[in-house]
Amino acid sequence: MARYRGPRVRIIRRLGELPGLTQKTTKRQNPPGQHVKSKWQMMKLSQYNLRLQEKQKLRYHFGLSENQLLNYVKRARQQKGASGQLLLELLEMRLDNLLFRLGMAPTISAARQFISHGHVLVNSKKVDIPSYQCEPKDIISIKQKKESRKLIADYLEQNSKQKIAPHLSLNPENLIGIVNDKVNSQSLGLNINELLIVEYYSRKV
Repeated sequence: MARYRGPRVRIIRRLGELPGLTQKTTKRQNPPGQHVKSKWQMMKLSQYNLRLQEKQKLRYHFGLSENQLLNYVKRARQQKGASGQLLLELLEMRLDNLLFRLGMAPTISAARQFISHGHVLVNSKKVDIPSYQCEPKDIISIKQKKESRKLIADYLEQNSKQKIAPHLSLNPENLIGIVNDKVNSQSLGLNINELLIVEYYSRKV
């Protein structure tokens, strides 16, 4: 299944707030679809639907295809520790997500595009792979190009009230972000039950 490119407000109406997907908001409380309000109020979600919704939240927030997310689950299960926590750590340490968490891009998809166009440096080397796995002590900076730096500076100004996660630090004047440590459970950018996601994929990996 390819990466989702359809209406984004429709997704947040169904799954709730997903800051990595879109900055748009909606006043509508009911999920999309004609005459769905009364049905939704009466419907009780099955255990499968609960797991599916949590998986979809993760997938849409990080902008992943189904195969990409499945591969991350497999990698998490191969490592020692809680698979759900390891899965979230792997996703949070992606370069496109870190650029978003530093406030240098309005969404993860915008960060992905910026990286793909070659505007981002990691440890002074150009990296154009959005899924690049960053490590503690990595330094993320912006190419010394006027257009690139102005665009990032504008994003930072728009997101000046955004709190930087404790595992990251930002120098807004020089447009430099530093990965201080691996993300912990209190610093995740998304409210999600990772155990339900692991259960959803338990028969596939």
